[in-house]
Amino acid sequence: MKIHCIGIGGIAISALANIYQQKGHTVAGSDAEASEITEELKKQGIEFFIGHKTTNITKDIDLLIYSEAVPQNNPELKEARRLKIRCLSGAEALAELSRDYFTIAVSGMHGKSTTASMIAGILIKAGLDPTFVIGTKPGWRVGKGKYLVIEADDYQAKFLHYHPDILVLTNIEEEHMDYFKNFQHIKKVFSKYIKQVKGSIVANKDDKNTLKILISNFKFLISKQIPSPKSQIPKIVFYSLKDKEAKELKKILQIPGKHNVSNALASLNTGRLLGINDKIALQALGEYKGVWRRFEEFPFKIKKLKLKIVSDYAHHPTEIQATLQALKEKYGNERIWVIFQPHQYQRTFYLFDKFVKTLRQAQSKFGVDKLIITDIYTVEGRESQAIKQKVNSQKLVKAINQEWTTYQPEHSLSDYLKTFAGQWQVVAILGAGSVYKVVNQLIDSFPQDQN
Repeated sequence: MKIHCIGIGGIAISALANIYQQKGHTVAGSDAEASEITEELKKQGIEFFIGHKTTNITKDIDLLIYSEAVPQNNPELKEARRLKIRCLSGAEALAELSRDYFTIAVSGMHGKSTTASMIAGILIKAGLDPTFVIGTKPGWRVGKGKYLVIEADDYQAKFLHYHPDILVLTNIEEEHMDYFKNFQHIKKVFSKYIKQVKGSIVANKDDKNTLKILISNFKFLISKQIPSPKSQIPKIVFYSLKDKEAKELKKILQIPGKHNVSNALASLNTGRLLGINDKIALQALGEYKGVWRRFEEFPFKIKKLKLKIVSDYAHHPTEIQATLQALKEKYGNERIWVIFQPHQYQRTFYLFDKFVKTLRQAQSKFGVDKLIITDIYTVEGRESQAIKQKVNSQKLVKAINQEWTTYQPEHSLSDYLKTFAGQWQVVAILGAGSVYKVVNQLIDSFPQDQN
């Protein structure tokens, strides 16, 4: 089969491209610009086109896969439809792929990538040779076993395409409010999703919204009535930071933060459903070192100073708070600077008050010495021009109203950090946009001092 992927430079679509190629199909794709991901795809033998052009679409293409971020008027998508080529969104393509596997889907507003990676690690350690598609690097793996682990995204309710055998539900709260109308809409979508589960649900008992939605849909959770074995009601397994295993996990995990203990509990319980011995699961969790941009650490030296950068994907108030708590746990006695790049004008506007509340506590609650907020990362095709006029990073700094909080343009961040290197020991770079590039910019400024 000949496959063309639009938006192939994204984590999810590139993962699908790699998997289809590994399965013997001919794969090519396009994106607006080249990147580390597209360069790696080219090394794997996948043809890559810069720019979206109708000439990239030929009649012999059997399947076109497009990122959900691609607008419907994309010239390649329009041309494929004109030629009556079969077109699937990334989520639709992954759902089709999942039909050949026992599928473990990880969903929720936060913790999906880490939890899915932990589960995949447990399955690998147990010799079950899984396939996985996860929204971070490494984003994919093709195994010979029957299990598929996926990160099932809530944006645009993409997870409704899936009917998982096991659903891991980490948490539910306000997010992607450019798509969801309100929290009632979120609850309605999740209620529909959990009824599509074919086997079991592993759910976070500490998350009140998850608990409420499950109880409202499965009354037996609060009654003494036991559902019939023939019913379509899934088996529900809860996990909580109050579980006896939480203390042991906190001791063995190499990544800090109680949110990661929670992610590990979810993974441990998923392993149990699959009959994996706790000893094997705990060994895998103890060896887990994290994934790209999830509390990813970079030690280096500047002028004999031992410094460290922590790069983290946190872009929602809840995620920021979890990362700040992890920073405090691991580096509470050091001078910590935090750089935050808001991700998307829509999110910044809808969650503005929550961002202010969380970031205002950065020093008093989490011991951050300085907070630097840089330019909002624009997500093309998902921004409202009206909202872009209402919010910016300078307004966020003004609302936080703390002398230790400042605005700094993104283009000058590395120079700014370099200038004041003696005043910080750990700098945490938070955000889901382009701010992660500051890591290499800063380290590359001092090649002679690197470890």
